[in-house]
Amino acid sequence: MRQIVLDCGYSSASIRERLYSRGQDDDGGPMAGVLLYTAAPDSEGTLGGLVELGDPHSLGRHLTQALESVRICASDPLCSEHPPSNDGRGLHAACGHACLFAPETSCERGNRYLDRSVLVDTFAGHGTAFFT
Repeated sequence: MRQIVLDCGYSSASIRERLYSRGQDDDGGPMAGVLLYTAAPDSEGTLGGLVELGDPHSLGRHLTQALESVRICASDPLCSEHPPSNDGRGLHAACGHACLFAPETSCERGNRYLDRSVLVDTFAGHGTAFFT
């Protein structure tokens, strides 16, 4: 979402994200999708600019740049060494305001269960990354 914000004309607080997925054993699976949208069309940007970034060539470039930007966090190594906990206070692992947290208006799940080490290798997390 942060990478798209750089080109679309909307602020990060104006864009929302929704993820859709089904496992291989689910009906209609496997399936994955990302929906980026805005509920605040105003002088800040244009919906057409956001739609244009969904073009496969443009989207691929943005995904590559986004994955590269989360490899290192401004709060590393502290951020990447943060283990997840089940007590409700730390429902995320290698994740924080400097790398993955989205504004409250953009994240309906409260930035919970985020961990950049499942996307890319970090200083402390190796072998769990989906994108290598």
